[in-house]
Amino acid sequence: MAKTDAKILIVDDQEDILTAGRIFLKQHFTYVRTEPNPNRIPYLMQNEHFDVIMLDMNYSVGATSSKEGFDWLKEILERDANAVVILITAYGDVEIAVKALKEGATDFVLKPWQNEKLLATLLSATQLSKSKSQVKHLMARQQHITQTIEKNYGEFIGVSPTMQRVYQTIEKVGPTDANVLILGENGTGKELAARALHRQSARSNEAFINVDLGAVSETLFESELFGHAKGAYTDAKEDRAGRFETASGGTLFLDEIGNLTLPLQAKLLTALQSRQIIRLGTNKPIPINIRLVSATNMPLHEMVGHGRFRQDLLYRINTVEIHLPPLRERKEDIKLLAEHFLSNYRRKYQKPNLELDNETLKKLTQYHWPGNIRELDHAIERAVIMSDDKVLQISDFGFAPAPVRNEANLDGDLTLDALEKLMVQKMLAKYAGNITHAARELGITRTALYRRIEKHGL
Repeated sequence: MAKTDAKILIVDDQEDILTAGRIFLKQHFTYVRTEPNPNRIPYLMQNEHFDVIMLDMNYSVGATSSKEGFDWLKEILERDANAVVILITAYGDVEIAVKALKEGATDFVLKPWQNEKLLATLLSATQLSKSKSQVKHLMARQQHITQTIEKNYGEFIGVSPTMQRVYQTIEKVGPTDANVLILGENGTGKELAARALHRQSARSNEAFINVDLGAVSETLFESELFGHAKGAYTDAKEDRAGRFETASGGTLFLDEIGNLTLPLQAKLLTALQSRQIIRLGTNKPIPINIRLVSATNMPLHEMVGHGRFRQDLLYRINTVEIHLPPLRERKEDIKLLAEHFLSNYRRKYQKPNLELDNETLKKLTQYHWPGNIRELDHAIERAVIMSDDKVLQISDFGFAPAPVRNEANLDGDLTLDALEKLMVQKMLAKYAGNITHAARELGITRTALYRRIEKHGL
């Protein structure tokens, strides 16, 4: 029979116990080490990894209190919280062994032991040890991946006054558990803002789970967000946790929340209100503990007025709102962003000497950037790839013509109604559909603004 690939350490001051254990266990495990002196445990653990440590409870002559065993158990677990420790104890010490289990031991064997029972206990313990090692490896790998992602998403750049206000809001709101709604056009960095909130929170070491609701079909919504049990539907081959469960303890980022239909909005609201979800195909409620951050490029407040978004859901998700300005309204940041992206792509495409000349930077600053930061990022990357020179020229960028705005001409003859419509349009565009902020700047109430929106068919 093949041996189990595992390292076993036996620590006992009785030579006959060590000899018997070594002879029997070497038949079943690839490595068995025995040690009569417990004082050598720190040295052994520093220089070798053991899958299982078998530990006697008493070492001094005549000792029966097991104090030494408890001390060494504590020492082992302090050095390695994932250590798997099997206690070796006499028949009369069962109560002590049970106490030790509560303090972190994995199991115990009675001496003189039965070989079959000892082997079964150790095989179970080695499986547990390997499972702990895998979990530790996966956690370290996940932490590395998370750090890499956060490094890539950590460049939330801007010196413009509008961005400074965004930073200040994130610093105030981040450490709280308040639900946050991020509003802004596509490409303005809504996920960057969400990740910045997560980094500022007490949940920063937990999961950040991103769900693009615009890409989740109505039929799979419950399965994706709440999970499902095996057999819940045709393709449900196994139990699966949903995004709410996966994010529990951390932050759940619901992007494109404005795309949800009213029935899906109702299901989401139920989960948020009860703070529990039920997997598809089961009746068992599962408690959830998330910090919710949502984002959209759609005017949710206006949609509420037209019955396309639930007002109670809006209240639930927007304890605090953050408005991300379009790039055309923060031109002071374009140079910084362009140089940042250029630095990234110089390294990526091994063109360390590539630069932007002043004329090109001026043109980048004047361009309207309908795709916002995402468009600037892609434009710089494409220019770096295609350029054969050491300086990026205007010709390396394919600038689209500025959009023709469908607005009234202020120089022409305007009626009062036309002027009113124009001002309402401008304020709604400026605040990405936020009724509260638009009404405040117009100097009217939210109700009055809703009446004007309906009046002008906006």
